[in-house]
Amino acid sequence: MTPEEVQEAVRSGGLLPGDRPVVAMVSGGRDSVCLLDVAVALCAPGDVRALHVNYGLRVEADGDERHCAELCARLGVELEVVRAKPDEREPGNLHAWARELRYQAAGRVAEEKDALIATGHTASDQVETILYRLAASPGRRALLGMQPREGRLIRPLLGVTREQTTAYCKARGLEWREDESNDSEQYARARVRHGLVKALRAVHPAAEANVLRTAQMLREETELLDGLVTDELAGQDSIAIARLEELPAALQRLIVVRLAEEAAGAYVPQAGGRVEEILVLGRRGGRAELHVGGQAGAAIEGGRLRMVKLPPRSGGRQG
Repeated sequence: MTPEEVQEAVRSGGLLPGDRPVVAMVSGGRDSVCLLDVAVALCAPGDVRALHVNYGLRVEADGDERHCAELCARLGVELEVVRAKPDEREPGNLHAWARELRYQAAGRVAEEKDALIATGHTASDQVETILYRLAASPGRRALLGMQPREGRLIRPLLGVTREQTTAYCKARGLEWREDESNDSEQYARARVRHGLVKALRAVHPAAEANVLRTAQMLREETELLDGLVTDELAGQDSIAIARLEELPAALQRLIVVRLAEEAAGAYVPQAGGRVEEILVLGRRGGRAELHVGGQAGAAIEGGRLRMVKLPPRSGGRQG
């Protein structure tokens, strides 16, 4: 794809409307550099701001920050830099801490001008996400991948591969920074990228395209299934055990997961695996409680199932 074709692909996706401010999250890598340049090309002058988070975790971190500053100066984009380091006294998942930090910072910047938050996730990232989630978590959501838009968050490059963002930057004369940790097999994502994706390509040259197409079809089918759940619950936050037992097993799982996730305010895919236990408790009558995963608990009373949010477990940061 030429740079013009990449820009047209993003424009036709409709995620960069051109009439609303955008905060582009820029790390200095090729994907985020491509994202920023495309955003500047498609959005109104002055509507694009950039955010860079310097975690101070790599010796190259300050160099990454300087590179982002030089890029933004070249493109005429206002840059905000957030600097932070993790608390060494607090254990936890370092990647989760960094992700939470940058999204909180982006949310704060976006809130000031009612802006969208754009990330540089590509089609290549989408394939890796689907394969990783398929291996690491149960439920159909694992196969859906990342959504193009979630509230303020948009992913304009999901239709563009990593190879295409590389070609875009070269054609546009845009330099980028390499993060060697992205290729370290210490991390699961790198093992998926260099092991699993490579193996799938050996099986079939269109493997990645087929994964993406399957995810798209499943997202479309999910809209239909979610509508069935919505109709069944009819705005209620509970369901009669007797009614739940009458439904097909697949719809039972979807309803239990929906109730659990609405109560917990987070993904609880494992709740779908507790349906039979819930039904057994419901048949016994009286009141019963069951932890169904995450911070969600099933409360059964008066012949109805309701989900409640449980307090977080004690301990360090969770990843």
